[in-house]
Amino acid sequence: MKRNGRRTSPVEHGFPHLDTVRAAITALFRRLSYEGIRTYDTSFSPADAAFTADEDLHLGAHRVASAIVRALRLPDARMVVCFRTMDQAATVELTSGPEYFIEANDRFRTHRRDLAAALAHEVTHVLLHRLDLRFPATADNEILTDTAAAYLGTGWLLLDAYREDELTHQKLGYLTPEEFGYVLARRALLLGEDLSAWFTSPQAYEAYVRGRALAERELRRAPLAAADRGERRRYARDRRAGAAAPGASYRFEPDPAGGVRVSFPCPVCGQRLRLPVRGPVRARCGLCRTVLDCDT
Repeated sequence: MKRNGRRTSPVEHGFPHLDTVRAAITALFRRLSYEGIRTYDTSFSPADAAFTADEDLHLGAHRVASAIVRALRLPDARMVVCFRTMDQAATVELTSGPEYFIEANDRFRTHRRDLAAALAHEVTHVLLHRLDLRFPATADNEILTDTAAAYLGTGWLLLDAYREDELTHQKLGYLTPEEFGYVLARRALLLGEDLSAWFTSPQAYEAYVRGRALAERELRRAPLAAADRGERRRYARDRRAGAAAPGASYRFEPDPAGGVRVSFPCPVCGQRLRLPVRGPVRARCGLCRTVLDCDT
């Protein structure tokens, strides 16, 4: 089975795929577990991604691909990289392994700076294939792949490949630059990692900042105790009405034990938590183990 690679396209901005991105993060936690996610606590090194013009093309591509394989904890997978004229940035043949064939766009023969980004996406396809983790729709599956690459430490390369100025309009991947920034920020909040100094593209850094701002706002949404005054007022109004306003992340529902409970997504893994509506409480997410101060 061949997976289509990423196409270069006009740069889309904002957060149009946010629901799928959040679902992808939750799916990763459910498939890998909290302990499994923690094994990806070190992001792929810029030194391992470097590919200079004087390095042999095929040996260099093999070196970078092998480093990504190790970073994604696929020690028994071997990547064979070749180059040809194609519309996509890259494609990979998904088989039973252990050898996988990646075809990369001919432009990477000379534009080597972004080859590691293209390979990161394709090797992540292999990882998800081996994990038997996929979404039904092809487009959503590509969002899952980009999200997994970013959340597991190699996808920052895809964001760093984003460049947009008077002469250049380039983006690799299916996520928008801001969505890549959002996923990387969610990873940083879990692992205490700051990649801001790693970006070579000023536009990538700016997108990371915008994505990080959204991830940080989610840590201040009601019924979390860190919610700001306006958010708390809206939550109190909805609680009295017994129904959440359109667009709210929380929902009210009958509590089987009696009374009312509120359900809302964990800001770390996205699994929905359900708490009785009774005031200040500390909640522990069973999926990612995050302890949250809430005021329900």
